[in-house]
Order: sequence, then structure tokens, then C-alpha cells
Amino acid sequence: MAVSVDSTAVADSRAGSGADRAGDTAGSPMGSVADALAPLLKMLVGTEAPVRFEFWDGSAIGPSESVGVVRVESINAIRRILWAPGELGVARAFVAGEITVEGELPVLLRALRNAAPRDLRKAGIRALPAAVDAARRLGAIGLPPSPPPEESRPAGRLHSPLRDAAAISHHYDVGNDFYRLFLGPRMTYSCARFVTDTATLEEAQDAKHELICRKLGLDQYVAEHQRGARLLDVGCGWGSMAMHAAREHQATVVGITLSAEQAALARQRVEEAGLADRVEIRLQDYRELRGERFDAISSIGMFEHVGASAMGRYFDILAGLLEPTGRLLNHAISSPGGSVLGSRSFVGRYVFPDGELLDVGRVVLAMQRAGFEVRDVESLREHYTKTLLAWVANLEAHFDEAVALVGRARATIWLFYMAASSNGFEDGGLAIHQVLGVVPAAGGRSGMPPTRSNWS
Repeated sequence: MAVSVDSTAVADSRAGSGADRAGDTAGSPMGSVADALAPLLKMLVGTEAPVRFEFWDGSAIGPSESVGVVRVESINAIRRILWAPGELGVARAFVAGEITVEGELPVLLRALRNAAPRDLRKAGIRALPAAVDAARRLGAIGLPPSPPPEESRPAGRLHSPLRDAAAISHHYDVGNDFYRLFLGPRMTYSCARFVTDTATLEEAQDAKHELICRKLGLDQYVAEHQRGARLLDVGCGWGSMAMHAAREHQATVVGITLSAEQAALARQRVEEAGLADRVEIRLQDYRELRGERFDAISSIGMFEHVGASAMGRYFDILAGLLEPTGRLLNHAISSPGGSVLGSRSFVGRYVFPDGELLDVGRVVLAMQRAGFEVRDVESLREHYTKTLLAWVANLEAHFDEAVALVGRARATIWLFYMAASSNGFEDGGLAIHQVLGVVPAAGGRSGMPPTRSNWS
């Protein structure tokens, strides 16, 4: 999966003139750009990183035989990092095309992450004197360009319905055709389940949906009640889970999403599949659900947008929608100890604004407080590494098409965030858990099967 992403074309309109990009070494009488930046790079990535850094004047730092190359294309990258020390400044320079890379992305990003200090923002602040000195020597003192337009800064109260809708729109309403390029025909934007080593991405996504249907007991419900279960799919995406449950398990499904583009395509896919009599897709917030009852609820890849402050209410609402012995399957990325995708991080500012990854222990506790009896917790961490690498390969293979659809900057953002995330799941810094809970009936009756034998 080698990739050479040269996003300087994106930067032409916002990185300054040609002299700004390549001629500022005239203000550096004390040597090359590499000479000026060597102390700063030493503080930020040490001296052992197997990565080569190349600069706009042709100078370089690092081994000629490396896992990849980071190119600082413009003096504006230094200005951005000076004004926003740490990850945010680097992210802005990268999105603007003032920093580009070449190499196998997961390998290159892993090498940089392993070399960098644990807290890049604090390291950036500590390195500020060195950055100021380098900027002075290079003639880079001055205001940076405006932040790239792909940046998200949602307004309003955190996790209010309006702000959540804006955050969801930023990530998902970038074009269904763009997502199809890397998600493939299943249009499923969550961790797949690779039952065999030779399973395709499409087969693995089907296996994930089937596992969830079995955990929710949809076939068991048909056997006991002689009708399909009424299923709520929270954060239904492009409708794949809803269609699988209706087609394979006779369920009647309501799918809800906050993304207008997702809802439109999901309805079209449902119609084309001949399932419109069994699947309803709504543009709706889960907080608007009132007076309805369901036999089962799936929530797949949506919980990351809920946030710790709203988690209790989220589970209270879902518990209140379920019939006695009804089950909830909450499928969500988690992080040991929890992690807020802060507004000064690359992912928080450009990919998932307001996203929060909660510790699975807190999730279990919140479900229990809402009245669920938690019956099963399963990690699919390694499966997400394989899923993300498949998406990265797909996007690399269709990169020119992606650029034509959404622009080079946004296509590059998605490529990098997925490659970096694959490393997080590989080393355990990120996890993903399916947590199954049931609302017991009177007397404690759960309706759960005696073993998991039917789930494999």
C-alpha cells in the first residue's frame, strides 16, 4: 500500500506565492532549512526515527534508506506550527498541502508515532523556543495563512441536538459516491468480522451483521412469536444492517440517522432491494423517539458521537423503547480510560468533531444504571485493523476518483485518519466492543439462550 500524496495543488490558493513556498531561504544566511530545523525536529521526533525529512530548499534530515519521507513544502508550515504548537499546527500544514508524505502510510505513521513524545502538544510548547529560533533564522516570523476550509468548529452546547447534527453532517455528508469508493458495495462504515483468513471485506461485513442479528435473537423471536421482530437501528448509515435484518431474519426495521445524504441513499437502496414494506429510514435524532416500542435495538458505530455527558440519557431512552426481554447491541469504538477527540487534534478538528471514545467499563456501568442486564461483552479489535487496511487499500486504488469527488485535501484527510487508526487498533490503544444488554421482564426473566452456541 505504497502511496505518494502530493497535495500542493490544494495549497496553491492558500499557501502564498511561489517565493513564499520556495524562496525564503534568502533570509537564512546561517545555512540550509535542515540546519535551522534540526534542533526542533530532534525535540519532536528524536534522532532514531527511520524517516527522512526533506525541505523546500532541497536539504534533508534523516536516513536515505527510510520507511518513508516527510516533505515540508513551504515556509508556511513553520508559521502554522509556530502559532499552533503540536498536533493542530502540523495538521493544518498537512491539510493545506504544506507538508506531504511518501511511503506505506501505516508503516510511516507508526514510525513517527513511536518516535514522537506521548503528549505532542506539551512537547510542542516545550519546543517553542527552538521553533521561534528556527522561524527567525528562516524569515518565517509572521502570521500564518488562514486555517484550511475543511476544518470543523461546531458551535453551540456540546452534544446538543443541533451541534450533534452539524458534527454528523461534517463527517458523513461529504458524498455517497466518495464513501462507496472505499467502503465497497455493502456501504458499511463500521468494523467488519473476518471469520476466515480469506474472507473478503463484503463477506466480513455480512458476517458482522449476521452476528449482531443472532445476538439480538431475531430468529429466536420469530420462533417464539410467529412474526418478525420490530428492530430499531440507531445510526443506520446507508441501511445495510436494516436490510440484512429484514431480508435474512424477517425483521421490521426502523433505521434513523442524522445524515441527510445517508438517509437519501439508504431509502433508495431499500427500495431497490424490494424491502420498502419492511424497512423505514428516518432522518431523526434518537432523542426524538417517543411512544414507540421495539423488540430489539442495534446501535453500530454511532455511540462515538453520543459523549460521556449524554451517555446516561442515551441508554435511558433506548431502555424505555424496548419491550420486556428486549435486547440492545451497542457496537462502538472504545479507549482504555476514555478519550476525547479534542478540538486541537487532527481527528477532532478535521474528521470527527466532538467525538468521544469511552472506556467499555463505563459503558457497561451506564447500561446497568439504565436498567439493562449486561449479558455479553466482545472485543473485535483485530478485526478493525483488517477492516481499516482494506478501506485504505480501496481509497488508494481510487484516489484520483476521490480527489475528483471531494477534493485532494479531504481525500487525503480520510486516507490518513484511516491509516493511523489501523495502527491504534493493532497496538491496543483503540478497541471496539459489542456490549449486549437485555431489559428483564417481571420476575427477572431474560429470554436469553442458555449458551452462545448459536452466535458463531
